[in-house]
Amino acid sequence: MHTPVANSGKVVVITVGFRKRGAATRRLSLAGQFFALQLVLVVIAITASGVFWWRQNRAELDEQYAQRVLTIAESVATLPTVRQAFDDPEPARTIAPLAERIRRATGASFVVVANEHQVRYSHPVESRIGEHLSTDASIALSGRSWTGVQVGTTGRSMRAKVPVLDQGGEVIGVVSVGIPVTDVADEVWETLPRLVGVVLGLVLVGAVGTYLIFRRMRRQTFGMAAGEIGTLVEHRMAMLHALKEGVVACDPAGRVTLVNDEARRLLGLPDDTEGRFLERLELPERLHEVLDGRADGADQIVLRRGRVLALNRMPVRMDGRDGGSVVTLRDRTQLDRLARELDGARTTTDALRAQAHEFSNRIHTIAGLLELGEHEEARTFVEELSTTQAQLSEQLTTRVRDPAVAALLLAKSAAAGERGAEFVLAPEADLDALPGTGAREDLILVVGNLIDNAVDSLEPGGGRVGVSVRSVRDEAGAAATLVEVDDSGPGVAPELAEEVFRAGFTTKVAQRGGTGGLGLALVRQTCRNRGGWVRIDNDQGAVFTALLPVSTPADDSARDDSEREELDGSGG
Repeated sequence: MHTPVANSGKVVVITVGFRKRGAATRRLSLAGQFFALQLVLVVIAITASGVFWWRQNRAELDEQYAQRVLTIAESVATLPTVRQAFDDPEPARTIAPLAERIRRATGASFVVVANEHQVRYSHPVESRIGEHLSTDASIALSGRSWTGVQVGTTGRSMRAKVPVLDQGGEVIGVVSVGIPVTDVADEVWETLPRLVGVVLGLVLVGAVGTYLIFRRMRRQTFGMAAGEIGTLVEHRMAMLHALKEGVVACDPAGRVTLVNDEARRLLGLPDDTEGRFLERLELPERLHEVLDGRADGADQIVLRRGRVLALNRMPVRMDGRDGGSVVTLRDRTQLDRLARELDGARTTTDALRAQAHEFSNRIHTIAGLLELGEHEEARTFVEELSTTQAQLSEQLTTRVRDPAVAALLLAKSAAAGERGAEFVLAPEADLDALPGTGAREDLILVVGNLIDNAVDSLEPGGGRVGVSVRSVRDEAGAAATLVEVDDSGPGVAPELAEEVFRAGFTTKVAQRGGTGGLGLALVRQTCRNRGGWVRIDNDQGAVFTALLPVSTPADDSARDDSEREELDGSGG
């Protein structure tokens, strides 16, 4: 058994063997058990069918012989010679020779004619003529024909007894015709060799067919016993539902065959997901692309229900045939949040480095001017630098009154300056201090990603990035933050206005770490989670506009519940 186990974000396969030493000789595999049981059932079924056919054939032969003796008896009873002989003084003189000729011609064991007193007028043994019948003929003497098996002087035989009627329809005698039962049995036994041959042939064919099924089943079950398969299924289900990674398995037709608890939780799948086709599940297009294999590659990033998920799809091949696919997914939300915090620290570090580099260049410039004796030029250069730096610091301090956001903008301006881009804070920028860390972190994420996206879109060597962050009221009158970031780059084609916000989409030549195209998707997700929106326009470059309510719908609901509890408590 091969069991995948989660280990540091990877799936490790552990091989578990169920068979103990010597168990193969003591325990029959599931395929072997099936073969033995199937073979026994085939033999029983075919043998039972043969016995039934043999008994049916015997019954049909009995019926045929009964009809045969009845026909002979009726023929003799209706002969005029026989009827007229009953009026003779010695009927046996006429009837006995006639009956003997008929017996020999028909192959019957006896043809006996008797009067109404059951006295014989004919018999194969001449000495028994004139004696009474050895079996009862009362039914025939009552006017009805009868057939059946009786034991008489000639032994056990299939007999028919028919009344002899005179011209007026009165019963004047009886005709009894018989064939030994052994003749019937002999004919039945003659068919037995053919029957046995057919049965054995069918058993052989059934055995061969069962063996072929056994071989196929043995390959599919890997020669495992029924108990081992049951244990394997139990371990498999326990393992899959205990994994911290989500697992989704699909067959070649795109039908979901397995979903563990973690995958159902992370993707928000319904309980009846297993057995349904992927296209019938209400999932985002990006998630469909990864699950059905259209988006290829390791660690495909998908945003789902406020989470950052990393998906890996592995096709399954069995004996050279397509066996479907298995998709594993990991929740990278916490990791991504830590990565953003690290990126913020890295941004600050880069800004300090850029400022240090710029400061070093300026110091060298001033030192060169002083060394050349250009004291006035050096003084003017220092005044201009002080004025520019003071203006930017003053703008950020007076217009952006949230320290964290102001620090981010200062760092981004330094990073943009190092890349030769002009960073401009719009005159309408006017941001109040944000009341909570959640709103501040979301705003930093949106502003940081939009500025990075704008800087990346510029041509090497220069360009302009404009930023406006201000406090506004949304349509419902609630406090919100409006962010506008524009650049002097080539802009975004109208047909890609929605596509740029899809996770995994990027216009960059290279993707770092396989997570390119995630920034704008995170921006849209963050805005939507807070009940806001983000859109893109073109105005001599791309213009991104985002609205982030200061409080989320969940915060409002919690606040309403809290106020309701306070009112209920005060009114108690």
